[in-house]
Amino acid sequence: MPQPASPKTFFHTLPEPLQKLLPGRFRASYCVVPVVRLSGPIGAVMPLRTGISIANAAPLLERAFEMRGASAVALVINSPGGSAAQSHLIFKRIRALSEEKKLPVYAFVEDAAASGGYMIACAADEIFADPTSIIGSIGVVAASFGLDRFIARYGIERRVHTAGEHKAMLDPFQPEDPKDVEHLKNLQNRIHGLFMDLVRSRRGEKLAKDREDLFSGAFWVGEEALGLGLIDRFGDIRAVLRERFGDKVQMKLVEPARPPLIGRLFGRGTSGGASLVDPGEMLGVLEERAAWSRLGL
Repeated sequence: MPQPASPKTFFHTLPEPLQKLLPGRFRASYCVVPVVRLSGPIGAVMPLRTGISIANAAPLLERAFEMRGASAVALVINSPGGSAAQSHLIFKRIRALSEEKKLPVYAFVEDAAASGGYMIACAADEIFADPTSIIGSIGVVAASFGLDRFIARYGIERRVHTAGEHKAMLDPFQPEDPKDVEHLKNLQNRIHGLFMDLVRSRRGEKLAKDREDLFSGAFWVGEEALGLGLIDRFGDIRAVLRERFGDKVQMKLVEPARPPLIGRLFGRGTSGGASLVDPGEMLGVLEERAAWSRLGL
């Protein structure tokens, strides 16, 4: 005895004008790809100004992978990099959700996926970019200033009291200690090694075998990155997803939850005594600008 058709199969037999009246999940042409944008530096830009982090990315990723009817998840990445820990945490969360939900992940690079931004892109099953995108910078950097001579010149005495021999390591107001630099280099080498292993495990045989500078911290334009195996293809999100899933694919941007109306009305900077210029915010903008400028953007 033949089994009755499921409601979804039945709805697929209806004429297209009638299908348009149905909820999306019952349409024969229904295909949705959630889109998560990850844009900006990674980690804390300033103490009160955070860039991309696991705290703000995880809720978006969870919603994307939970979306009903999803055929894949798309990541739009535009980042000069930042915190290695935050980058790795986001990478691991994307891979865990992809394996748990059995959904492929596609990364689409805009201006840049550099350093930690490229680490996150490696969580995708395929990486797409523009020929003019900046890709790579697989390395680790730490930067500071040496201000010990400056304060000595103006007769300023630096007073630091610690419990622990190395607690004031790399204090910019004290002369640089070679032992401290060596310790920092060891830390950087460990993180760099993890980064290289991660890229090798995700990109595998696609990586160019004859380029010693692949993990040197150098970065390349998209056209060169394709030849190095750092990306899979050129393409923008609309064109690629329509090619993969058909012209009627629905791209649904997963956006952060908006703060309550009362918070938007009476948020920071709206009180009568508040300054129109927030020095902390200005410093954060300058720090972010410096991260992009390192890539020539």
